[in-house]
Amino acid sequence: MPLRVSRRSLWVGVAGACALGLALAGGTASYASAGGRLRTTQQVHTYSTKSTLPLRTSLLDPYSFTGTQQETAFQMAHAAGVSYVRLVVPWSEVAPSARPSDFVPTDPKSPYYNWAWLDRTVEAMVANRLTPMLDITSAPSWALARQGNGRTAGAPSASQLAAFAKALALRYDGSNGEPPVHVYQVWNEPNLSLDLSPIKAASVYRGMVNAFAAAVHGVSHSNLVVAGALDPFENLANTFVSQAPLAFMRSFLCLSMGNPKAKSPAKRKPRATCKAKVHFDAWSHHPYTFGGPFGHAKRKDDVSLGDLPKMRDMLRTAAKLHRVVSSRPVQFWVTEIGWDTNPPRRHGVPLGLEARWTSESLYQMWHSGVSLVTWFLLQDQASPSAYQSGLFFHSKTLKQAKPKPMRTAYRFPFVAYLGQGTVQVWGRDATSKKTLVTVQERHGTHGRWRTVARIRANRSGIFLATLRLHAATTDWFRATAAGSGKSLAFSLAVPKNQRYGPWGN
Repeated sequence: MPLRVSRRSLWVGVAGACALGLALAGGTASYASAGGRLRTTQQVHTYSTKSTLPLRTSLLDPYSFTGTQQETAFQMAHAAGVSYVRLVVPWSEVAPSARPSDFVPTDPKSPYYNWAWLDRTVEAMVANRLTPMLDITSAPSWALARQGNGRTAGAPSASQLAAFAKALALRYDGSNGEPPVHVYQVWNEPNLSLDLSPIKAASVYRGMVNAFAAAVHGVSHSNLVVAGALDPFENLANTFVSQAPLAFMRSFLCLSMGNPKAKSPAKRKPRATCKAKVHFDAWSHHPYTFGGPFGHAKRKDDVSLGDLPKMRDMLRTAAKLHRVVSSRPVQFWVTEIGWDTNPPRRHGVPLGLEARWTSESLYQMWHSGVSLVTWFLLQDQASPSAYQSGLFFHSKTLKQAKPKPMRTAYRFPFVAYLGQGTVQVWGRDATSKKTLVTVQERHGTHGRWRTVARIRANRSGIFLATLRLHAATTDWFRATAAGSGKSLAFSLAVPKNQRYGPWGN
C-alpha cells in the first residue's frame, strides 16, 4: 500500500538540502514538541513553507518538439508548467555522414555541420521560456571506437565525442546569434546495449563523460553536464542486454558500498575501488515502475520509483568519497518517466488512477531528492504506436489535442495523506514561485468545498503542512492558487494496489 512505504515525515530534510519548517500567521495554535506538528483550532490558519529542494518539470517528446507543429508544442509545454525540455540531439544528424579530409570537428562554423534544424528548435524553446537540455546520442560511424551490430550500438571515441561537444557548446555559447544553452546530457541509457556497448565496461562511459565534461566546461564554467540517464531494469534477453542500474553505477563511480553485515569495520564502510574520478554536475535516471509511484523493482540492483533513495544514497556516498568532481553540489534528476494510459491503450493505467499517480510520483521523486522530472510525452503517438503516455490524447492538429486529467496533475501536483488526527499535504504551484495556496476539503464526492488552511509556498513553489483535522477516508482535498487555478481533487482513500506497467503491460 502506498501509505505504508518508508515515507519519513514531510518535516524531514530532503537530499540534505532542505530545511523544512512551518510558521503560523494569525489564529491560535500550540507547537507540539513530539513530531513538530501544529495543534490548531477550527480557525483557518496560514502556514509558511521554508526553503526546500525545488521541483522543476520537463518534457521529452522527440516527435512533437521537432515536427512542423513545434511552436504549438512548446506553447503547450510551457502552459503545462514545464520549464525544461529534454531534446535528443543525434550527433549523426548534425555531423557529416563521412568525414571530409578538411573537416575540423571542434569548429561549429565548419560548413560540414548541419545546425539548421537544431537552431530552429532551440530558438523556439527559448522564445517560449523553456530551458533546453541537449541530450547527445548516436555517433556517426566514422566517430565510433567500437562498431556495433543488430543488438549493440558500439561506442564512440571519447576524443571524437569531446570534439563534437566543444563545437556544440561553442555554437550555443551566446556569441553567435543563437540562444545560449547551458545544460548538456551525455548519452541515453548507457547501460543498455541498444545505446552503448559493451555495457559491462562502465569505464567506457566514464571516459566519454570525462571527455565530454572537459570540453563543455572548457567553453563555460556555467555549463552543466548531466550523466547517467540509466535504463531501470537488468535484461538478458536475446534482442538486447542491459545491466542493472546500481551495478552499472557502482562500476562507473569505482565504488563499493560495503557490506553492513560484515564483521570487519573496513568491509562495512563504502570505499573507492579505483583512482578514477568522474566529472559531471547532475546524475539522472529513468525510474519506470510497475505498480504505481511507490512500487519497487523485483531485483535488488534495479531502480524503480520506490528504489530511488538507494540511488540517491549511492550518489551521496560517491560525492562524500570525492568520486565525483563538480564545481557545484551534484543534483539528482529524472530525465524520463511515464505510464501509458487507458484509453487509448487497452492495458494502460485508467485515466483517474493515472492522474493520482502523476501527483504521487512527483511527490515521491521530490521526497527522494530529485529536483527535476522529465515526463514522456507531451502527446500520445497515433495508434498502433506503443507510446501512449502523453499529457494529451493524440490529434492530427496539436491545437485540437484534448488534455488528459494527468496534465493538470503534472502542472499543479497536490497530494494529501491521512494520519491520526492529521492530514499531511504537499504540492507545487504551477508557477513555481512564492504564492499563497488555499487548501480545501470536501466530505464525500458531492459535498461543498470548504477552506481548511492557507499555505505560503516557498520561492520554488513548494508548499507543505501537517494539518490537525478530523478527516476520514471519504474526504477529498484540493489546492487552489492565483496563476495556478485548481489542482485535481485528491481522495484520502488509498486505492487498491494495482500492478499496471509503464507501457500498458
